[in-house]
Amino acid sequence: MTSYQVITGAFVNVLISTNVSSIKSERKFAKDLTIFDLKGKLELITGAVTSCMDISVYDETDETKLVCELDDNDRLLGSYPVDSGMTLFVKDRTKSGISNNGENGKQLGEFEDVSKVEKYELTEDEYAKRGDTVQSYLKRNKMGKYNAEEMQKLDEQKAQQIKDEKEIAANFKIGDRCEVDVPGGGGKRLGAVKFIGETHFKPDVLWIGVQYDEPLGKNDGAVGGKRYFECPNKYGGFVKPMYVKVGDYPEEDLDLSDDEM
Repeated sequence: MTSYQVITGAFVNVLISTNVSSIKSERKFAKDLTIFDLKGKLELITGAVTSCMDISVYDETDETKLVCELDDNDRLLGSYPVDSGMTLFVKDRTKSGISNNGENGKQLGEFEDVSKVEKYELTEDEYAKRGDTVQSYLKRNKMGKYNAEEMQKLDEQKAQQIKDEKEIAANFKIGDRCEVDVPGGGGKRLGAVKFIGETHFKPDVLWIGVQYDEPLGKNDGAVGGKRYFECPNKYGGFVKPMYVKVGDYPEEDLDLSDDEM
């Protein structure tokens, strides 16, 4: 029987890829493993069948460049020119799927192609008739939108909130100096009112658009491609009326003299 020896270091770190999955993993193997024992370990990692497994080694810098085939079960891993960083491509001959020809040559393996999975869909009527759904649970326990009394209270609270916000905003006008104090917002900020009204990003809510005296905002008066007012970037913000006070707030004098730059 031929004697094989390890011709490089004791261990090697390699990438593992397979034709049954596009997922790659990194593993460390002792180089005194026989190829047969290596296949046993790779079966646990990839799911490929040992008896139908082919292992190809690809270059570290070019995954399309074949270095060698691990084709002798009796040889040691270290007797092949396998270095850390290389890729072991594990092919299960019983399955078709991903090749090792780079991104352009890849196809989904049978366990990843959801188009091959039969879908089970319910109509709205069928879903409503089932007794093991979230909807049926909410109905039985009169929770959420299935609790008429609770929903009525929520509607009343929302209507009252909108009314209160409109009353507050009625005292504002464009150009007013203001102080903004949002809970958890990092303290009071001074600025000027630039917008009053509803927005596309959250309908049915009244907003006050503010240009701050300092770059403490989040935008330049535009959100989601729609402009509500003009101001420098990071100077603009939208705030609920309850967090805004208008009054005689002098504009902050930011001293940007050379000796403080």
